[in-house]
Amino acid sequence: MQKKFILVCLLNFLVAASMGLVLRYVFIQPLSLNFRFLTHGHSHVAMLGWVYLMLYLLIVHHFIPDKKPIYNRLFWITQLAVVGMMISFPLQGYAAISISFSTLHIFCSYYFVRLVWQHHKTTSLPARYLLKACLLFMLLSTIGVWCLGPAVATLGQTSAFYQIAIQFFLHFQFNGWFLLAVLAVFLNQFNIANHQLFKHFFALLILATIFTFALPVSWFAFHPLLLWINGLGVVLQVLALYYLLKLLQPHWNSFWANGSTTIKLMYRFALLCFVLKIGIQTLSLIPEVAEKAYQYRDFVIGFIHLTMLGIISGFLFAFILQSPLVNKKSKILSFGLYSFIAGFLTTECILFIQGCLYYFGVGMMPNYHLLLFVCSILLPLGILFIIVNIFNHDSKTLKTT
Repeated sequence: MQKKFILVCLLNFLVAASMGLVLRYVFIQPLSLNFRFLTHGHSHVAMLGWVYLMLYLLIVHHFIPDKKPIYNRLFWITQLAVVGMMISFPLQGYAAISISFSTLHIFCSYYFVRLVWQHHKTTSLPARYLLKACLLFMLLSTIGVWCLGPAVATLGQTSAFYQIAIQFFLHFQFNGWFLLAVLAVFLNQFNIANHQLFKHFFALLILATIFTFALPVSWFAFHPLLLWINGLGVVLQVLALYYLLKLLQPHWNSFWANGSTTIKLMYRFALLCFVLKIGIQTLSLIPEVAEKAYQYRDFVIGFIHLTMLGIISGFLFAFILQSPLVNKKSKILSFGLYSFIAGFLTTECILFIQGCLYYFGVGMMPNYHLLLFVCSILLPLGILFIIVNIFNHDSKTLKTT
C-alpha cells in the first residue's frame, strides 16, 4: 500500500479524534460552536474518512489483482467528499452542502461495490464469503440514509421512524460492513480448510447481525417480541464467536509465532475488544438492561467507541503494521500505539463507571469531564505519533492502487 494513501486515512482519523477532543473540552470550558454540528462532523469523518477509506485500501490491496487507475481516481473523489463533510458539518450541520457531500460519498461507495464485485479474486472461501457479505451490508445500511428525508418530511426528527432509520444505518455499518470487512481481511491470511465449520460461523454471524437490530428498534418502538428477537441474535453471536475460535485454533500457534511484538499487541487488543463487545451485548438478555441501555449516554458512547476504536481501529492498525510502511522497531511507533491504547482504556473505564453511577442513582463522579478530557488527549496524540513514524520511515511501498 502506498504511503500517501495510508497517511490520508490516518490524517482523517487525527482530525476526527481532534474534533472529539474539542467536544469533550466544551463541557469544561464552553466554546462558541454548535455542539451537535461538530458531533456530526466528528462521526462522519471517523466513519467515512478513516474506517471506510482504510477498508477501501485494504480490499483493493488484498482482493483486486488488477489494480486499474479507476481505484486511485475513486479514492480521491471519495476523499474530496470526506473533506467536504469535514468542513461543512461543523459549520452548518445537515444542510445543502453537507448533504451534497454525503450523497457524493454514498454514490462513490456504490461504484466501489460494483468494481470490487466485478474484479475481486481470492482463493480463500471464507474471505470471499465475508467480502461479499460486507459489501451487501454496506449497500443495505444506506437504506437508512435514504429514509431520513421522508422521515423528516412526514413525521419530523423526533419521530420513531427517523430515529430507527439512523439506527438502521449505524447498526449495519458497524456490525455489518465494518466488522465483516475486517474479518475478511483477517481470515484471508489463514489457509482455512474446514469450510463446513466456517459456513456455520458465517451463517450464525449474519443471522446475529440481523436479529440484534431488534434492540435499537425496541428503544423507539417497544414491543416485548423485539427483546426476544434480540436475545436470539445475542445467543447466535456467542455461538458465532465459538466457531470463529474453533476456526482459528489450528492456526493459532503459527500465527502468533510470526510478526513483531507491536503486531501481536494490536491483534490481541482488537480480538479482546471483539470478545468484550459480545460479552456486553449478552447483558441485553436481561430485559431491564435491554430497555434502559439507550437512556445512559455514557454507556452508548462507550459501546460505540469499543466497536470503532477497539475492534475496527485495532484491526486496521494491525493491518497497517504488517506492511513495510512502518518502522516497527521505532520508539515513536511504540509510544503512539501505547498512547492510543491507554487513551482508549482510560476513557472507556471512565464512561463505564459514570454510566454505572447514573444507573444506580449515585450521580456524577468528581471531575468527570476534566478526567475524560485529559485521558482523551492520548487518542489524537497516539495517532499523531503513528503518522510521524510512517511519514519518516523510508521503505519500498507494496504494489497497490
